[in-house]
Amino acid sequence: MRLILSVALFTIAGIASAQADTPKLTVYTYSSFVAEWGPGPKITPVFERQCGCKIEWVGIGDGAGLLARLKLEGKKTPADIVLGIDTSLTAEAAATGLIAPHGVDTGAVKLPVAWDDKNFVPYDYGYFAFMWDTQQLKDPPKSLADLAAPGAEPKLLLEDPRTSTPGLGLMLWLKSVYGDKASEAWKGIAPKILTVSKSWDEAYGLFTKGEAPLVLSYTTSQAYHVMEEKTDRYKALVFPEGNYMQVEVAGMLKSSKHPEIARQFLQFLVSQDFQTVIPTTNWMLPVTDGAMPPEFATAAPKPQKTLLLPAADVAANRGAWIKEWLEAVGE
Repeated sequence: MRLILSVALFTIAGIASAQADTPKLTVYTYSSFVAEWGPGPKITPVFERQCGCKIEWVGIGDGAGLLARLKLEGKKTPADIVLGIDTSLTAEAAATGLIAPHGVDTGAVKLPVAWDDKNFVPYDYGYFAFMWDTQQLKDPPKSLADLAAPGAEPKLLLEDPRTSTPGLGLMLWLKSVYGDKASEAWKGIAPKILTVSKSWDEAYGLFTKGEAPLVLSYTTSQAYHVMEEKTDRYKALVFPEGNYMQVEVAGMLKSSKHPEIARQFLQFLVSQDFQTVIPTTNWMLPVTDGAMPPEFATAAPKPQKTLLLPAADVAANRGAWIKEWLEAVGE
């Protein structure tokens, strides 16, 4: 009995020692990425086999919330990787001094815009669009001008630009189209707003519950409903003024305790193992060729025009533009 007990204790101690020796990579990301239907659960075992490590996912609301969390924690952050901010926040994130140059080969990346950022690795992209519930609304807006026209209908579900990258994306979308007159467009939109949510998943949940016929989302949200739910009830609206593009990125922290594994993870993001998972879990467009299912390309409408402001311009003006938004919508 003592021998059996000793062997058992030795085995338990060995397992505990092995677990203690396994490096842990802490990844800050947005909540939907680590949801059971998101990319996180699918790519975790694949990368853990490659790196001989464990991934600890920390879901933090939405993309803008990630940057706020990093600013709050500073050099004491336990994060090795931040995944989920986008090009509207990269200049501001780099200015914190917390992000290390990635040193990753991004030669396989194919985007509608040139990519030469030394701090951030792109892993997907998409276009903001209003999703339309065809059973609730007969005639949707045909343009941003329609959306900003006087009146209190149709009702909209939006995200807060202070906490959500889609919310910030809409703010930049209006800036791209209306420039200094964006506040006037917001004043036209304001009476139509049913609610402003802190995150995309909160707003989209209200939309699918039938709370309003329009929600700010992505053109690729239509692909989700077509491919997963086999319904054409929900459609993405593309506007003649253009749709604003979002490129989502990841970066490694200078304070990372495992910089080599962090860099390996960033390289993994542009591999086929990761990219082929993105379209039907994150419901965004992959950044490399050959990773998109054929049916996905036809299920998501293509914008008539791509809009994107320089990251440096956004960083320089984000505070003022948010103030303008607050004054216009009365938040």
